[in-house]
Amino acid sequence: MNIYDVSEHAGVSIATVSRVLNGNPNVSEKTREKVLKVMDDLGYTPNVFARGLGLNTMQTIGIMCSDSSDPYLAGAIYYLERGLRSHNYDAILCCTGYDLDAKQKYFELLRSKRVDAIILAGSKFVEMRPKDNAYITEAASELPIMLVNGYLEGDNIYSTVCDDHAAMYGAASQLLKAGRRRILYLYTSYSYSGVNKLEGYKDALKAYGMAPCDELIRQCPKDISAAKELLVSLHGQGLEFDAVMTSDDSLAVGTVKYAHASGISIPDELNIIGYNNSILSQCTDPEITSIDSKVEALCTTTINTLMGVFSGVNVPSRTTIASDLIKRKTTNF
Repeated sequence: MNIYDVSEHAGVSIATVSRVLNGNPNVSEKTREKVLKVMDDLGYTPNVFARGLGLNTMQTIGIMCSDSSDPYLAGAIYYLERGLRSHNYDAILCCTGYDLDAKQKYFELLRSKRVDAIILAGSKFVEMRPKDNAYITEAASELPIMLVNGYLEGDNIYSTVCDDHAAMYGAASQLLKAGRRRILYLYTSYSYSGVNKLEGYKDALKAYGMAPCDELIRQCPKDISAAKELLVSLHGQGLEFDAVMTSDDSLAVGTVKYAHASGISIPDELNIIGYNNSILSQCTDPEITSIDSKVEALCTTTINTLMGVFSGVNVPSRTTIASDLIKRKTTNF
């Protein structure tokens, strides 16, 4: 069944059928109803791509994320798709991994699908070297690029970010006020978000007249067991710390496991603060104090900004959202 069959059964031209499909106002209501009834009787479903060509929009948005199994990114995908559906947009999701070549490949795949915009979920899509971001800035000349908790400067590029620096600065300050002086910081990467978190931690120490100590700043894979094993190793080497702050809840879970395995009392001997307030923070005993990076608000704001772009409204290129510290049982300040 195709547009020619609809044209024949309705007794109108192919051009008229096309105008009905594309919502063209230059069709009488009587003719429109006639064509739609024939389509319904024949069970005809219009080709979305062909219709998109006529409307100059596919009503489809591309979403890229590095790892959909990550609790934070899984939540982001859910909120983004929910927001798009509320505006009658479909989504195409690409999970790229962390390799730059793969990111570029999937980015071009989405462009070939003629999506109306591309959303980059998470901060791992902004590379440290400007030349590695050229494929994004160049594409922005043709379609809007939206970043969720990542920032990249350029025309037609819009970022919605959590104030990670302020979040980590505030949490570290509370530990310092409570008398914790050996605060170990575990982080996963040097992404845009990761750098801001690390600087927030360092600046809090400096504000208390303490120089950041390299031995108390450690990179760790985003893996519960890896975090536990790292801390067991550091403990065995005689490194002393009375608090642990992490850039992700998975590392905080590993810290709780380390404390249990080492007979360390939480929170009396060791305070722990995670990041993202994911479901992981409530899956340990005791439950973990965690910074809520407001993933739902980030995604909702991203979609609202995109709809403003489509409507021609003047929208900010960067929107910053404040976090909350959710206090549970791994801290006693």
